[in-house]
Amino acid sequence: MELELRHLRVLCAIADAGSVGRAAAELGYSQPGISTQLRRIERHFGEPLFERGPTGVRPTRYGVEVVAQARDVLTRAAAIGRRPAAGAATARRTLRVAATNSPMLAGMVSGVRARLPEVPLAVSSVYASSRIVELLEDGTVDAAIAADYPGRELEHSDAVVHRGIVTEPTFVALPSRHQLRHRPQIALADLAEEAWFVTPDDGAGWPGVFHAACAAAGFTPATVHEFLGDQLQLQGMIADGLGVSLVQATLRPIPHVVVKPLIGTPLWCRYVLAWRRETVPGELAETLFQSATVAYRELAAQSPHLRTWAARTWSVPGA
Repeated sequence: MELELRHLRVLCAIADAGSVGRAAAELGYSQPGISTQLRRIERHFGEPLFERGPTGVRPTRYGVEVVAQARDVLTRAAAIGRRPAAGAATARRTLRVAATNSPMLAGMVSGVRARLPEVPLAVSSVYASSRIVELLEDGTVDAAIAADYPGRELEHSDAVVHRGIVTEPTFVALPSRHQLRHRPQIALADLAEEAWFVTPDDGAGWPGVFHAACAAAGFTPATVHEFLGDQLQLQGMIADGLGVSLVQATLRPIPHVVVKPLIGTPLWCRYVLAWRRETVPGELAETLFQSATVAYRELAAQSPHLRTWAARTWSVPGA
């Protein structure tokens, strides 16, 4: 088989959708047709490019490399013959990106660089989502990854657009010697007597949603340590038994730390891509969004505790 651009589009669609069926629907093909194409493509490469699971499909380690190269080829192919628009000196204008505390940032930036190597990037870390909105509104940054919570959608003017990347459950990190370490899920109420490490006000609803969830579980945290710093330092204190913390579901625990889902999933966090209408054209916004989505999928694929929770929570056929 000779590899063609349509085959690369199939690979990228499957990687983005996380499901052969959803990719087929997006491409306008039948699921058996896409499945057949994928088998042929994998035979061409000589090994599987996707792992099949109860919640969908995800790229293998080799598949991640192939999909990244496929995106690069498709981006370059789409640019063949294009001429810059009049006055398009701004095409090389630096894209200023900010991000709250999200591990997606590195993957998103790598994805954008692979797809649009000619676009210079300047990245800054900004904790509070409310501050991110201010920076977008006043034109200090062009695009950002921010966070909000169910029922507390990010607020901004019409000069800014946002689009949800993912809404993920919030998990809890415990020391590996904790008495509840063997439970597959933990009730928030069972942690009522713990000392908590809690990040400060993010201007979008945190830590209000945490305290509301504790109140709904029937307790008020006795000890709260406000902490905003290095994740390894935080995990080190948890490993030493100094407290527990709510964490992102994709967190990679260090030795002597375990990450567990909460029974009933009382807390969720949504990550959004936000950008300025006047400085980020639609095509660039789509590239940012797709890069962030793929980055999250790769993080999720490397998080056994999240995959286990998803398999137990959503019994959705993936292929």
